[in-house]
Amino acid sequence: MKYDVAVIGAGPGGYVSAIRASQLGKKCVVIEKDKPGGICLNWGCIPSKSLIHQAEVFCEAKKLSAFGAKLDTTDFKYELVQKSSRKVTEKITRGVSNLLKKNKIDYVRGEACFTSPHSLQIRKSSEDSSASEGMPSTDSRESRSDDLIIEADNIIVATGSSPREIPNFEFDEEKVLSSTGILKMQTIPKSLIILGAGAIGMEFAYVMNSFGVEVTIVEMLDRVLPLEDESISSFMKKSFTQKGINLYLGTKATKLDKEGKGLRLTIEKEGTSEVLVADAMLVSVGRVPNTTGIGLEKLGVLMEKGFVQVDDYGMTNIKGIYAIGDIVGTTPQLAHVASKEGEIAAEHICGKHPHSIDRLAIPSAVYCQPEVASFGYNSHAIEQNKIPAKVSEFPYVGAGKTLAIDKADGFVKLITHQDTGEILGAHIVGHNATEIIHILLLASSKELLNNDVAEMIFAHPTVSETVMEVARESDGWAIHK
Repeated sequence: MKYDVAVIGAGPGGYVSAIRASQLGKKCVVIEKDKPGGICLNWGCIPSKSLIHQAEVFCEAKKLSAFGAKLDTTDFKYELVQKSSRKVTEKITRGVSNLLKKNKIDYVRGEACFTSPHSLQIRKSSEDSSASEGMPSTDSRESRSDDLIIEADNIIVATGSSPREIPNFEFDEEKVLSSTGILKMQTIPKSLIILGAGAIGMEFAYVMNSFGVEVTIVEMLDRVLPLEDESISSFMKKSFTQKGINLYLGTKATKLDKEGKGLRLTIEKEGTSEVLVADAMLVSVGRVPNTTGIGLEKLGVLMEKGFVQVDDYGMTNIKGIYAIGDIVGTTPQLAHVASKEGEIAAEHICGKHPHSIDRLAIPSAVYCQPEVASFGYNSHAIEQNKIPAKVSEFPYVGAGKTLAIDKADGFVKLITHQDTGEILGAHIVGHNATEIIHILLLASSKELLNNDVAEMIFAHPTVSETVMEVARESDGWAIHK
């Protein structure tokens, strides 16, 4: 079977790159060992956001008591919540499959391995198989009679990533859970320990806490969401503490005992040890690239610590082989980054001249409540790089809409160049932060200045008026502060 472009992996990077190449006239095939959509759509981004939405609905329903209504939750069944998230996933997976068909892209279910820079051996997967998240553990495997050989002028590797395991805290998906394992749970524990206060840990902490689980977060660094601006981390620490979530920051997990019904976790901080007891534990300490078992090393593709080294267009040191998404170590492991990298790789293959990704223009989003979103420089980076900057903040409570809908907790932080007014970064915590951030990101990407945003007419009342006000605050004339 001969193609112009073969894509390994049908996640947000893989299927998007195939569609873009097909739009530009290339004959494409996608090889995926499981279902269309990859981990993100099946066991990541989409089902977790469904759970977050349902957790928010559950929390909001409690406010009905203010109107004299009584809420009876005695028959609450988490299995129905989980089932609902799976229905959403199945619907979107079918949508991806239809998109591939619409764009005349062939779809092969199986595991791919390079036999040459332009040839893949495909071991077909049975339709009823339940494929694991990681790739095969070695590059060696024997050829079988039912294996398929695919040849392509260009091959895009988009195999994604898997939850990182750490020694002595390996997943058993019963007591020690990965992000995949917790999404598969049909019953929730009474108590849960979460290792890691990054985006995944914080999102699941919000979900479990909302449904009544006693949640404890253990984080080695001294703040939650350590990649975000420090002011955001401080706000989220206070918010989660008020929700009743226990936080152990600057704390190391040293020993795990799983004997008996639950588990006992020994933690250490500043030389003092303590034992935490819970029914289960979620380990969310990052993700590792799925690059073993594909045959990349045999071809001489340059790699570092499992990550593939690529140029600005996703091409490796071997002509015709591209890598995108979580297996590329130079960009954040985010679905929207993988999709953009897929578009860039496809356009480069087709002779276009796409722009490379600007890391400072990549939006970050955390979907717990309150939401967190950001891009560009934060306060620490400004100080480190000695950039003359002005930092402005505007509180959510200053926008009438936030009070009207009882979502007044949060703020918008804008970082601009002190001399030019150039937008260098923005950080938002609060209701709809992950939607609102794109106003400032678009302005920054199109080289608008803070006063261009400040002079826009924003609809009233809206939460996005906070963006207008923080832009005005940057010049010292916010009206509602």
